[in-house]
Amino acid sequence: MIGIVLTGSGKTLVFVLPLIMVALQEELMMPIVPGEGPFGLIICPSRELARQTYEVVEQFLIPMREYGFPELRLLLCIGGVDMRSQLEIVKKGVHIVVATPGRLKDMLAKKKMSLDNCRYLTLDEADRLVDLGFEDDIREVFDHFKAQRQTLLFSATMPTKIQNFARSALVKPVTVNVGRAGAANLDVIQEVEYVKQEAKIVYLLECLQKTPPPVLIFCENKADVDDIHEYLLLKGVEAVAIHGGKDQEEREYAISSFKAGKKDVLVATDVASKGLDFPDIQHVINYNMPAEIEDYVHRIGRTGRCGKTGIATTFFHKTLDTLSNMKNHQSTAMGRELWS
Repeated sequence: MIGIVLTGSGKTLVFVLPLIMVALQEELMMPIVPGEGPFGLIICPSRELARQTYEVVEQFLIPMREYGFPELRLLLCIGGVDMRSQLEIVKKGVHIVVATPGRLKDMLAKKKMSLDNCRYLTLDEADRLVDLGFEDDIREVFDHFKAQRQTLLFSATMPTKIQNFARSALVKPVTVNVGRAGAANLDVIQEVEYVKQEAKIVYLLECLQKTPPPVLIFCENKADVDDIHEYLLLKGVEAVAIHGGKDQEEREYAISSFKAGKKDVLVATDVASKGLDFPDIQHVINYNMPAEIEDYVHRIGRTGRCGKTGIATTFFHKTLDTLSNMKNHQSTAMGRELWS
């Protein structure tokens, strides 16, 4: 199945709840034995999204245990974490695995985990998986399946490269559209502002005053993230930063403190644009215009989630193809526009 859904629509439950039911049914019919499993696998493009998905699954498993249902063991299989602790769970037998491609591929190659009995596979944020170069890794994972499986592929955008991947990876998939592929969330008011390059960082402070916190700022590269983060701290703004160059502990602290409301601003590269759920964000600022319209849709989709409204402000200072694409697609890929 291919699921094309708007950002912030709550799609995680669409694949998590059936997966829990599949795992529970398997456990009731034939209890899992040590070293067996998983029955279901969810692959995410980033550690942060994998951890968030893991926490969603855990929210359902905890009360199920309290009400006397059989225990379903869950594994978070990501890099940046000691593999030994993950292997301990695998040895006991695991029902559901939430993984990033790198660590999953490593464990399968070393025969630390088997997908022989796995019947349910979800590829979340598939466009991001392909963008990050994980397509070959995922195909290698496919080779480890022995039983017939159901594969679900979810994406907010459906560019040509994702369509080609889906055609080659899935067999006669059913496509379910919730909204239109590549469409921006209609609950987001979008503003595009011309700002000279040398004035951007100063104007950023003014822009932060438009709404109460929390605010999410997106940058194109790690250097910009670090520079803006340092500038905001000097100005007394409670800010944290996240990008691929941060270690796992720093990344987890940034996400958790921002979600908990301990920090007002998160400065990030696109590592935070795909799938991460920050339900209370009222304002997203694109410090740099992204090169691809799909990235723009994902970024602004961090606000206006689950029926709430939000604002997305994008700075630009030169002619960009992305801006032209936004205007050309305003009837389908844009919400309410304010071209400043």
